[in-house]
Amino acid sequence: MNRLRWVGEGDIWELDMSTPVTLEATARAVSDDPLPLGLSRGTRLSRPKQAEFFHRFMATPLIPSFSPLHGGFSLQRVLTFPFPNNWFVSLLGQFDVQRFVSEVKKSEAFVRGSASRLNTLGKHLKDKSLYALGFCSELLLTPEDTLLLSYDSYKCDLNKNPRAKAVFNHKFPLHNLTAEAVWPGLFVDKDGEYWDVPLSMAIDLASLPAESGLSYHLCLHHNSGSPKKFSSDDDVEVAPPASLLPGLSLKSAFSYRANMDLWRGITPKLENCKPYDIFLSSPHVSVSGIIGSVMTAAFGENSIRTKLEKDSEGVGGFSLHLPSVNSGFMADALGRASLTAQYGNFQKLFFDLTRFHARLDFPHGLKFLTGATSVAQELLNSRQPSLEAFQKICPEVSVSLQQQIVGPFSLRAESGIQIDLKNGANPVTIHNTVVAVEYALQVLASAKAVAWYSPKQREFMIELRFYET
Repeated sequence: MNRLRWVGEGDIWELDMSTPVTLEATARAVSDDPLPLGLSRGTRLSRPKQAEFFHRFMATPLIPSFSPLHGGFSLQRVLTFPFPNNWFVSLLGQFDVQRFVSEVKKSEAFVRGSASRLNTLGKHLKDKSLYALGFCSELLLTPEDTLLLSYDSYKCDLNKNPRAKAVFNHKFPLHNLTAEAVWPGLFVDKDGEYWDVPLSMAIDLASLPAESGLSYHLCLHHNSGSPKKFSSDDDVEVAPPASLLPGLSLKSAFSYRANMDLWRGITPKLENCKPYDIFLSSPHVSVSGIIGSVMTAAFGENSIRTKLEKDSEGVGGFSLHLPSVNSGFMADALGRASLTAQYGNFQKLFFDLTRFHARLDFPHGLKFLTGATSVAQELLNSRQPSLEAFQKICPEVSVSLQQQIVGPFSLRAESGIQIDLKNGANPVTIHNTVVAVEYALQVLASAKAVAWYSPKQREFMIELRFYET
């Protein structure tokens, strides 16, 4: 996730998250104002393809995962069908181990004696509620066009509803076009709560990521039906995020990025020794900055977020709500500053990589500008600025630390830092911490198998990632 997606140096709106609560193993971020946009990150390696890679090349016949929202500890196995090279068809199966063990322990026949234990085990293994099946078809229509269709079926009481998805992706020379329909669509908010939207459709046009320069994103998004919390057993109804309410929204985002190296190592690399990851083979210290703007036009119930009470504090930037036509418009600026420091070439067997990354996000430009102006005026007049003014200029902070342990194995930790100056007893808190063990796949230049755990969500997952730092 963001928690389950590592702090990266890519575009500011690449915010899909990994999660084991569904077979598809991804969730969109709930769109806030102005960020995140809630846009997809384009094509990525699907969960069935990840499972096939683990089975074929990493001697992993069963892939474990854990999620309290999906029964607990589970095992996955994929079966692929022999079709032409441009067509990948698979059946992904998941077995709820934790629930199986719990049901067996409750069985009186299993406790009484060994004579009937095998029959008891066989009976419970036939229980369909312990299984989930996902069908996936990925067709390469042309070298630039792909079509993905998936259908996941769940028999357990925690998730009775099937999930379906259709995604079309076209690669332009300098852009990616994605059209997506998901029913229901899985979203996750900033508090880590999952939401299901009965039908979510989007068309997304994005410029290709670049090390520096201008980039932009355009997205037309439509939600249909009333959103509900995912697998919620609470009797008390909780109001869903406003951006998930039924309606149509058009978002455009533009940003400019600049990078600068403060130091880059000149120590020669070891000869005849390939780095474990080519993107992590150069020691350096660098900084980068991003400035941009986001504009949103909303039509329908989702336009109510333009008149939320939090906007009176300048959180939502400029906003305009037109109740007569049930629509609204929002606009704001954004910014990001980041620092990356790496020592080592990731070639030697022990402790040849230490990497630190810190990121400061300013998602609400108007709020930051009003706060900075207020602080400057108070200081010029030799007065003590208010805590409210300081709070407005406090960024959202994320830090990441990676350390090689031995060979291709490294330990990684990521966490967010929340600053609340109004909380005098504890103004700085740590949240959304994720710890992981990474195994670099040296033969693939820049790929890794990642086993991560999120203490807050109590989620564990093993996945495959390519070309991510």
